Amino acid sequence: MNFDELTPAERLIAEQAILNLRTLNNACDMAADGTVLAIAETLAVQQGRELTQKTLQMSVDAQVDTVEKKARPPGHASAE
Repeated sequence: MNFDELTPAERLIAEQAILNLRTLNNACDMAADGTVLAIAETLAVQQGRELTQKTLQMSVDAQVDTVEKKARPPGHASAE
């Protein structure tokens, strides 16, 4: 994958995934013995939901922008 060819939205999602990994690694490093897996699973699920929500929102926003650009320009509507 050529990261130089990413759109701004794709770059934002890639950066978020990297930040999620770093946060997960830090949390695991700080976790007490015997709690690493539980902490990692909880954090990974939470981060996964948030990333999915952001990705979905960005995709829907892009679709809305596309539809709005295709819509007729505002004007007067006839009563007929």
